[in-house]
Amino acid sequence: MIPFNRAYISGNELDEIAKALAMRTLQGDGYYTKQCHDWFIQKLSCDSAFLTSSCTLALDMAAVVAGFGPGDEVLVPDFTFVSTAQCVALRGATPVLCDIRPDTLNLDENRLEEAITDKTRGIIPIHYAGISAAMDTICSIADRHGLIVIEDAAQAIGSKFEGKPVGTYGAMSAFSFHGTKNIQCGEGGLLAVNSPEFTDICAVAWEKGTDRRQFLEGNLERYQWKSLGSSFLTSEVSAAMLWTQLQIEEEITKKRRGIWERYHEAFADVEKKGLVTRPTVPPGAEHNGHLYYLILPDSSSRTRMIRAMSDARVGTVFHYTPLHESDGGKTFCRVGMPLEHASSLPHRLIRLPLFPDLTDSNQTYVIESILDFLETL
Repeated sequence: MIPFNRAYISGNELDEIAKALAMRTLQGDGYYTKQCHDWFIQKLSCDSAFLTSSCTLALDMAAVVAGFGPGDEVLVPDFTFVSTAQCVALRGATPVLCDIRPDTLNLDENRLEEAITDKTRGIIPIHYAGISAAMDTICSIADRHGLIVIEDAAQAIGSKFEGKPVGTYGAMSAFSFHGTKNIQCGEGGLLAVNSPEFTDICAVAWEKGTDRRQFLEGNLERYQWKSLGSSFLTSEVSAAMLWTQLQIEEEITKKRRGIWERYHEAFADVEKKGLVTRPTVPPGAEHNGHLYYLILPDSSSRTRMIRAMSDARVGTVFHYTPLHESDGGKTFCRVGMPLEHASSLPHRLIRLPLFPDLTDSNQTYVIESILDFLETL
């Protein structure tokens, strides 16, 4: 079976984990946590960084720090993982579902203002498949209306927009190191802070709502509960594994982009025939090869293709159910505009195997199996 994903292991993880164990500081915020923080601060030129146990928790932390609460509304894409909206709902605020662009499947920046009301406090764009949303326009809209932008950059480590790393446009940005992501430690995340005014608030939230960090730095005689927070940070063992992978981030990105480009070239002709739609990388965006997808003519052909690939022992999968169709979306969200593309495209999308050690021969088999199936449409 050629799997959809195989978590990449560099080969040095056990050595670094052994070092973490030898240090006997396993609860987090130790040597390896600081190494990861410094890597992101240097890579993104951000003000500060906070390692978390997941991207979901990084988004939760951002929502706490942003001060979202009852009566507030935050614009989110309808086509995203639940964490993008749930971090808003957990604060008692309302996620407002917005439509997506038909080319990148990211927030349709040209329609955002349709959903803005006097209750709107923020925007949380995602960068689907590692392809950046139109952050220039989104940030311009946010500035015009006095809104905070939090980037859900779960899929976008190593991606760029207009020459700048993705994750540097919003006041804060959340990254994922889940086992399915380009850089992974099984489960993990990070909140990068670009607006300095949020750094001290983040430090308190990260330390379970206390000023413990100032105490550890010798600035206080004791620490105490100051505001809302939680146990967001991850362990040193996870940080040690993550640190190993961060050191080869560019190598991993290069491998994934090469696989992505081969898929893209292989399916150019069938796109011209109208059998599939390939991903679009708009001008100014530099993607990280996170995933490769095809959009089929209809949902039934997508279902048939997944079954055919399973019979061929190729792992292909669909992706998110639009939030407005879910029980949680109906309960906690408000629909901010007609969801023309978000209602249709997700039901026609299929993701192909893509991981750094996918061999050329296996990728050739995947491509040939898909082309054989498309001839039956």
